[in-house]
Amino acid sequence: MTSYLFTPPAVASLTVRGKTERFPVNRIFCVGRNYHAHAVEMGRPVDKSVEQAFYFTKSPQTLVESGSEVAYPPRTNNYHFEMELVLAIGKAGFRVSEAQAHELVYGYAAGLDMTRRDLQLVARDKGRPWDTGKDIEQGSVCSEIVPMPGVVIERGAIALEVNGATKQSSNVDKLIWNIREIIADLSTYYHLQPGDLIYTGTPEGVGPVLPGDKITGHVEGVAEVALTIGAAK
Repeated sequence: MTSYLFTPPAVASLTVRGKTERFPVNRIFCVGRNYHAHAVEMGRPVDKSVEQAFYFTKSPQTLVESGSEVAYPPRTNNYHFEMELVLAIGKAGFRVSEAQAHELVYGYAAGLDMTRRDLQLVARDKGRPWDTGKDIEQGSVCSEIVPMPGVVIERGAIALEVNGATKQSSNVDKLIWNIREIIADLSTYYHLQPGDLIYTGTPEGVGPVLPGDKITGHVEGVAEVALTIGAAK
């Protein structure tokens, strides 16, 4: 039996609809600028004919379940929500073709990629990594996983409200790189594994939240996600 100097962190996991077993989270990948209107509002339009999809990662330790209350994070004055369809990988795959991409799909969830936007933009404009802007403690929010083995979602409304007011409203069919393309492309960089989550990108309308705000969002046919912003510590 292995002995450690201190207790290692517990395995990050999510509930699975209809099952008693939980979904153990291996890695969290995020697709950057994957809706045209959001890319434009961020000042970085995307031309798919000449550009490739790009990704960043968030540690599994940033994961919190839907319905949680999280503290407003330190070192930011511009904390943003980003509503996303989350893809859950259930089978290992490397250099997977688009035609075979569905074989890796275990299911989906609704998620929030919370962002210290001020820190992200400073890092972006200086050509530095985004870690302090994106890899935030309690900054990856996710609903239960909804099993849909082999299903490739091609459309469905995606929306978010803050305190009951709609802030984001779009459709998954507006993804620049769709689910098949994401899986195939990401699998050329990494050996995808069961337990990997892929946040597929956010539509336009991202914006700031403050302590006391209540965020709710949904992806049609998948799930709802909720988060309350607590006071800063």
